Amino acid sequence: MIVDDTPANLRLLETMLQEKNYRVLLFPRADIALKAAKKNPPDLVLLDITMPGMDGFQFCASLKADSRLCSTPVIFLSGLNEPADKVKAFSLGGVDYITKPFQLEEVHARVETHLNLRRLQMEVESHNRNLESQVEAYAKEIIASQMATIFALAKLAESRDDNTGKHVERVQIYCRLLAQRLAEKGPYRGEVTPEFINNITFASPLHDIGKVAIVDRVLLKPDKLTAEEFKIMQTHTVIGAQTLATALAKYPQNEFLRTGIAIAQSHHEWWDGTGYPDGIKGREIPLHARITAVADVYDALRSNRCYRLSLPHEEVRAMILEGSGTQFDPDVVAAFIESEDEFFAISCELG
Repeated sequence: MIVDDTPANLRLLETMLQEKNYRVLLFPRADIALKAAKKNPPDLVLLDITMPGMDGFQFCASLKADSRLCSTPVIFLSGLNEPADKVKAFSLGGVDYITKPFQLEEVHARVETHLNLRRLQMEVESHNRNLESQVEAYAKEIIASQMATIFALAKLAESRDDNTGKHVERVQIYCRLLAQRLAEKGPYRGEVTPEFINNITFASPLHDIGKVAIVDRVLLKPDKLTAEEFKIMQTHTVIGAQTLATALAKYPQNEFLRTGIAIAQSHHEWWDGTGYPDGIKGREIPLHARITAVADVYDALRSNRCYRLSLPHEEVRAMILEGSGTQFDPDVVAAFIESEDEFFAISCELG
């Protein structure tokens, strides 16, 4: 693109550049050239400075302000020979400055140089984009592999005391639903970010990972547990958290593992402080764990267990409402009530 209000300069440059097999567009006014550039971005601009209306400095500033055009090289071609003019041209983003009257050989040499540089720049950018895409794909593959491994471990723990075999999947969906509700309104709206939702979705299957270490006579007992047996059962929270903490020590930046630890450790804590294993209460309990607590209890009561049959949705709903403010965070219970139709549908579909 050549922008110059002198017809003789336009014709001279057009002839010279076309002889070198360049495709050339001529513009006697900068404002028209700018509109044309936005429709069809040029590879390089030869730009005069002193023109009626929009001058070359204004054209260059507007070009560089456009995200689609900002990397377009601009060579100033002007009769202004003061150092201040040249400094301003470069400060606005110009890559070169040729003083009039110009030599055709010089113009051609600089045009060729900057087009080659632009071509190399575009190749590097393309390579970087491809590299970023490859790295992103590889990272996703690694994460998917990790998730599959962890999910398999969670299923191993689940298989010991769940008759349906889909407890992990259901709790995972319930946790996402509750987190999404909490993100829409209420006191946790700022805390429940997309990253939070993603972490709880993938970490919630780890809530009972510690049950792998609980002996069958306790885990599978069809009758009410004795006080001693209940203490043994309670240890699954600490065992699960400690197991995940061992992995976190090797990968301290892994927020997914950190979330899993909070859930495994605290999903049996109660809002009023009477839960286990630490007896913490209210907002001392990690929000991830408070959400998982409601999801886990709903699914446990709606599923067959070795010691009882599943309960109807309405009965479970009433029990969770009754536990609001004692066992459960009232805001999480409110999110459950808003989502109960979806909970019921999922429990039926994946039952």
